[in-house]
Amino acid sequence: MITPRRIIVVGGNAAGPAAAAKAKRTNPNAEVILFEAGDFISTGTCEMPYVLSGQIRDVNDIVFFNAGSFKKEKGVDVYLKHKVEGINRRDKTILVRNFSGEKLNEIRYDKLILTTGSKAKQIPGLRADAKNVFTLKSVNDLILLTDYIRTAGVKKAAVIGSGYIGLEIVDALKNLMIEVSLFEKEQLPLPSSEAEIGLLIKELLRNNEIDFWNNAGSLKVNYSENNDYVMSLEVEGRILEFDLYIIAAGFIPNTELAEGANLETGKDKAIKIDNKLKTSDANIYAAGDNVEVINAVTRRPDYIPLATVAYQYGHAAGENAAGGNAFAEPVIKNLSVKILGKYFISTGLSSAEADRHGFVYNTVSEVVPSLVKVMPESSNVFGKIIFEKDSKKIIGASFFGGKEVSGYGDLISMLIKTKQPADILSKINYNYTPPLSPFVNLLYVLGKKI
Repeated sequence: MITPRRIIVVGGNAAGPAAAAKAKRTNPNAEVILFEAGDFISTGTCEMPYVLSGQIRDVNDIVFFNAGSFKKEKGVDVYLKHKVEGINRRDKTILVRNFSGEKLNEIRYDKLILTTGSKAKQIPGLRADAKNVFTLKSVNDLILLTDYIRTAGVKKAAVIGSGYIGLEIVDALKNLMIEVSLFEKEQLPLPSSEAEIGLLIKELLRNNEIDFWNNAGSLKVNYSENNDYVMSLEVEGRILEFDLYIIAAGFIPNTELAEGANLETGKDKAIKIDNKLKTSDANIYAAGDNVEVINAVTRRPDYIPLATVAYQYGHAAGENAAGGNAFAEPVIKNLSVKILGKYFISTGLSSAEADRHGFVYNTVSEVVPSLVKVMPESSNVFGKIIFEKDSKKIIGASFFGGKEVSGYGDLISMLIKTKQPADILSKINYNYTPPLSPFVNLLYVLGKKI
């Protein structure tokens, strides 16, 4: 029989509410408490660029629970604007600051779950507290950014960083009829992707009249007299003025609380966990964008901040903290992003990652029509498969095209998971109907080349 206990969850985005709700379901007699430093819990982080663009009409549409509704439906006590500032592992207590009254309280726990997520990387020399500089990491960020765009009459914007979030922000701003320039310290946009993908995205940016500035790692920032407003950027000897500057340099684990408690950390300072979601302290669990996971391809620790993984790991952490026996599966990185009417999928390892991990591999790539050429909606789709030279097992893939690439990525993820040889792609019976699929599927073509 599970002993009733007090389970405290720190952090209220994807993993936190999942952990808290699962803990309460696993042990209904437990007291489950969730503390969140911000104003919201259970928000759709990945949906924020589409609120910014206006495709999702209201920010409240991506806030799935408030403190009251979560208590009513899940039985969990939620405290917003309460920041956990310290952990005493010996006494099993936390220090919680109530922002409303500035009070600092000591609260006991039996089990603690850290779901503190990630935070936006900053760019040296670009002050995040300047009036016209923003990030897009939280719903609060989204509200501040949309209010500024509306009230300041923004006509020109600079996005610094061309990774996934940077490209999504470019797409959103373009949809708002704002003139956008994109800055990247590397040679090509989306530098974590295959070079072929970077070239395709660069061409797409040019076709949509978006200025792309590469090798822009040493931007000089010019401020107003009192340093609270960015006046311009200086790059390659040119002075470029914008109304708005958005930092989109990626994310890092938010693990100061864990580090302060001397919990073991690993890659990128993410929290080390075992396959039961336990940290180096048996009474503390962790899940979400603050933890290190096992990469299913390399079998090594990795940092893969994905909302879907955060949700799954949160469930497992909540169950185990309440006395259950759930396991965290190794993760196959399966990423997607919409870019100016096109879609990019990356599954498993890229070529650069395969190189770093010492794989001996081959690749094949091809461009084919997404549908039968006579169909008016048909357009080109690019695909690349990475497979081990000796075993022929698939270890990665990339696709760039229409919505069909989502299915390609998921199929490849399954084939990686089941350790299938790459030539199996030429033996699958793909469906065909002219308005939905090509007569000769891209994956079949890649399989034949393999």
